[in-house]
Amino acid sequence: MDKMIYSILAVKNNPEKLKTLLSGMKGIAGTDLYEVYFDQIYAVVSDINKTDLINDKSNAIQYAGVIEILAQQFTLLPMRFGSLMESTDLITKMLERNHHEFHQNLQKVENKYEFGLKVFCDSEKLKAELRARSEADNKTPAKAISEIKNSMYKNYMIKKLKEHRLEELLLTYVDSVIADITGYLTRLNAVNKFKKMATETTIIDAVFLLDKERKDALIHTFGDLQNQYTRLKFVLTGPWPPYNFVEITIK
Repeated sequence: MDKMIYSILAVKNNPEKLKTLLSGMKGIAGTDLYEVYFDQIYAVVSDINKTDLINDKSNAIQYAGVIEILAQQFTLLPMRFGSLMESTDLITKMLERNHHEFHQNLQKVENKYEFGLKVFCDSEKLKAELRARSEADNKTPAKAISEIKNSMYKNYMIKKLKEHRLEELLLTYVDSVIADITGYLTRLNAVNKFKKMATETTIIDAVFLLDKERKDALIHTFGDLQNQYTRLKFVLTGPWPPYNFVEITIK
């Protein structure tokens, strides 16, 4: 029977606390949870048959639920859903091989929360507002275009230049919003990762890692930003276990 690994934990002084917590929890398909450890680094594990491991939404939710409960009590590194090994002995050896990297990553996320942020907008309306406020038409190289007299490509080129200019205006605007956000986050000593224009309506998709005691300050910050950018919608989620801030390739 295979062993599914849910997370890697730092357990410094009270391993009985982990054992007691696991005794009252269940893993995927109602399986029992138990610990495998090497030198204060623990893996939370359950036995499972590969045939029972169906990659569907309900199993993923159960898996994430276990990690979330553990994260309330311990510093941990979440493992990817479906992380399997063939025996507890192999898990112990894996913990030993990667002990230094696990220890470094656990120190990095200790007493910290991860938060997610998505910033939504009606991109067409936003582009129209940006175009109305800009002097894009005056900056278009109209003379160069006008020289293409009687060309079938003239209207096409004008259209493409305008579209390109609008995209530039939108990206410049998004950059300015990110600059404002990072200005606030710097004061909170937050680590951040940003993705621009994830979709046509999601102009910013970001994650942050910051000290637990700064949670309320973060929420207040995004309340202020929402008031500042009324044409945008800020959606802050969390706190979460540090899914996006684990930097290790397991050997």
